[in-house]
Amino acid sequence: MIFESARAAASHLFRPEFRTVLWKSLGLTILLLIGVWFGLRELFETLAWPFVDQMMPDLPSWTGWIGFIAGILASLGLALGLALLIAPVTAIVAGLFLDDVAELVEKEDYPLDPKGRPLPAFRSFVLSIKFMGVVIAGNIVALLLLLIPGVNIIAFFIVNGYLLGREFFEFAAMRFRPEIEAKALRSRHSTTVFLAGLIIAAFMAVPILNLLTPLFAAAMMVHLHKAVTRSEPPAAVT
Repeated sequence: MIFESARAAASHLFRPEFRTVLWKSLGLTILLLIGVWFGLRELFETLAWPFVDQMMPDLPSWTGWIGFIAGILASLGLALGLALLIAPVTAIVAGLFLDDVAELVEKEDYPLDPKGRPLPAFRSFVLSIKFMGVVIAGNIVALLLLLIPGVNIIAFFIVNGYLLGREFFEFAAMRFRPEIEAKALRSRHSTTVFLAGLIIAAFMAVPILNLLTPLFAAAMMVHLHKAVTRSEPPAAVT
C-alpha cells in the first residue's frame, strides 16, 4: 500500500498535466527558500556579528583569517538552518497547491470515484501556518539532538516522518470528510501513515529533488488515503 502510493506519486511528477502545478510549486518553494536565506543572513549579521566584534575588538590585522573562517562557519550554519526549514516551507507551499494536485490525481487515477471538496482557502492557510509552527518546533528539537551521536539522523527522519505523514494525510482526507473524522482515520492507521511519512522525509533529504516534496507528498497521500479508505470495513447498517 505504502510503496504503491509512493510509486504512483512519483509517476505523476513529470506528467504533462502536472507541469503547470509543478512550475508554480517549484517557483514558490525556491522564492520562499531564497527569502529565508536572506532573512537568516540578515539575522546573523545583525545579532551575532556585532557580538563577535565586541568580544575581539583589538585583534591585529594578521588575524583577519579568523574572520574568514568564521564567515565560512556561519555560511555552513545558515545552510544547515535552511535545510531544516525545508519542511515548514514545504508545508506552506503544500497548503496552497494540495487541492490542485489532488484534483489532478483524482481525475487521472480515480475518474469513477466521488470528487473531493477543496478546503476553504482561509482554513487551508490557517492549517498550513499551524503546521509550519509545529514543524519548526520539531526540527529545533531534532537540531538539538544532532549533538547526540547515533541519534541525530534518526531524529531528523522520525520527527519529519511523523509530522509530514500526519499533515499531508489529514490534508488529503479532509477533502472527503470533516476534520475530526480525518484525524480519527489517521489515528486508526497511524503506523501506515508514519511509515509513509518516512518515505516523504527520505525524499526531502535528497538535494534538489527535495524542492518537489510538496507535489510528491500531496500526490502520495491522495493515493494512500484512497487505499486506506478502501481497506476500512464497511459501516454497519442499523
